Amino acid sequence: MESIESLRRKIVTAGELGSVVRTMKALAAVSIHQYQKAVEALTEYNHTIETGLQIALRGNSEWAVNARPAPRNRLIAVVLGSDQGMCGQFNELIGEYARKSLEKRNGSEDHHVMLVVGSRIAGLLSDMGMNVREMFPVPNGVTGIIALVQDLLIEIEEARSLLDLDQVVVFYNKQVTNTKFTPTEKQLLPVDLEWLNRLKKREWPCRSIPTYTMEWDRVFSALIWQYLFVSIYRAVAESMASENAGRLASMERAEKNIQERIEELNLKYNQCRQLSITEELLDIVAGYEALTS
Repeated sequence: MESIESLRRKIVTAGELGSVVRTMKALAAVSIHQYQKAVEALTEYNHTIETGLQIALRGNSEWAVNARPAPRNRLIAVVLGSDQGMCGQFNELIGEYARKSLEKRNGSEDHHVMLVVGSRIAGLLSDMGMNVREMFPVPNGVTGIIALVQDLLIEIEEARSLLDLDQVVVFYNKQVTNTKFTPTEKQLLPVDLEWLNRLKKREWPCRSIPTYTMEWDRVFSALIWQYLFVSIYRAVAESMASENAGRLASMERAEKNIQERIEELNLKYNQCRQLSITEELLDIVAGYEALTS
C-alpha cells in the first residue's frame, strides 16, 4: 500500500494539473469568442461586395447566365488544419473528409494541387499518400488571418496560371457548438452562376443605381477577388474557432478525469490515514495491556 506522503504528493500534483487545464480551457473559450466575432464582422463586408457585384451585373446588359461547364477534375484543394495538439480528432476528421471528397471526383493526384494550413494536417495528408504542394503555418490570432489569406490567394493564382487548374475548393472544420464541429467544403471557383444571377435580379433598395467609370472586366474581376478573400477568411476563422472548440472539449474531459482522480486519491488517502491511526491505537492498547499484566 502506498504511503500517506506519496498519496499527498499525488493529490497536490493532480490539483496543479487541474489548474493548468482550467487555464487552457479559459483560453480556448476566449479564442472561440474572438474568431466568432471575426466571422460576424465579415457580414457587412460581404454585403458590400454583393452590392458591388449587383451594380456591375446590372450595368452590363450583355452579361447572361450560361450553363456551367462540366468540371475537369483538375483543382486546387485548400485544407485547413492545426499546428498544435490537444484538439481531439480535429485534423483526422478534416484530413479523411478531404481524402474521400477528392477520391469521389475521380481525378488523379497529378490533377490536384494541395495547399495546406497547419503542420499537423500536412503530415497527416502525407501519410495518406497525398501530395502537398505548399504548407502554411496557422496564424497566432485574428490579426494574422489577413496575411495568411493573402499568401493563399497569391499561391492559388500562381497555380491556376501555371498548371491550368479550373477549380478551387477549401476544406475546413465548421463550428456547430462551443465544443463540436463538423468537416465541410466550399467551392470557390468557378463562381456559382446561379448565385450571380440571383444578385443581378435582386431588388435595388432605392430608385437610382450607382455607376462606375472603370472598365467592366476590371471591376468584376476585382469584386470576385474580394469575394475569394472574404470566403477564405471566413473559412480560416471558422476552422480556428473549431480547433479551439475541440481543445475546449478535450480540456473539459481532462478536467473531469482529473477531478475523478483526485476523488479517488482522497479516498485512498483517508483510508490509509485511518488505517495508520487504527494501528497506532492498537499499539497503544497492546502496550497498556502488557504493562498492566
